[in-house]
This record gives sequence, structure tokens and C-alpha cells, in this order.
Amino acid sequence: MTAQTEFEFLLQDVPQNLQPICVELRAIIAQLHPDYVELIWPKQRIASYGVGPKKMPEHYVYIAPQTKHVNLGLYWGTSAADPAGLLEGTGKRLRLVKIRGMVEAKSAPVRKLMAEAHRFPWFWGLIAFEPLREYEPWQELMRPKG
Repeated sequence: MTAQTEFEFLLQDVPQNLQPICVELRAIIAQLHPDYVELIWPKQRIASYGVGPKKMPEHYVYIAPQTKHVNLGLYWGTSAADPAGLLEGTGKRLRLVKIRGMVEAKSAPVRKLMAEAHRFPWFWGLIAFEPLREYEPWQELMRPKG
């Protein structure tokens, strides 16, 4: 089964209005990190993204569709700067943003959190730093398209 097929399988029971949000969040991840590793966890109903197959040490963000919103989870969210106050949660490391619409998914604060999350596994020395893309142009991603 290909990653695209697995992702589509994950979305098949997701409400129609939330499916485009999931697809958009995945597209933003691809812009930030073209060589991402995607793992679908069917029992948890999440798509997880990182640099290798290990969920916590090598992944930095996940997409978890719910019934009325989509959770965008940051595995190292407690370390993220969140001036907009979007992150929720009380765990040791993990934080999430509840995304209810496409405008939110494309918003500059959400894009900034995703760009920052992409840096965490390297920042904490959990994996060897290997630049996958120049980071300075990520600021372009902060501007909503359209």
C-alpha cells in the first residue's frame, strides 16, 4: 500500500468538510520538508510526519482527524513559541492545535508552528542535523496563499 493510498484510507471515514483540511496540512508539511517520512497509524487514526520511522524521536508533527475538527499535533510542542496562543494540552512534550476550517489551516500562525516543529528533532540533538532545505525561505510559507 503506498503512502498516498494509506492517507486516503485514513480519510475515508473523516467528515467531508474536514478532508480538505487534512490534505492542506499534509501539503504544508511537504512544502517545509519535501523528503518527509509519513507513517499512518490506523488504530490511532493519525498520519505522523518526520525524518524516519520512529514516532517520538524522529517525528515532529501529526494530523489526527476528529469528528468536528482536525488535531495538528506537535510532538515537541511544549518547546514551541506560540504567540498566538493556539497550542492546547497539558502533557510533558506534546501540544496540539484544533483546526476547524481551511482559513485556520492556511493561517500564518499555524504555518509558523509547523515550520518550527520541523526543526525540533535536530534542535534537541535527537537526530543528526541534515539540512533538507534552506530554512530562511520558510518565511514565505508564513504568508497565506491566495
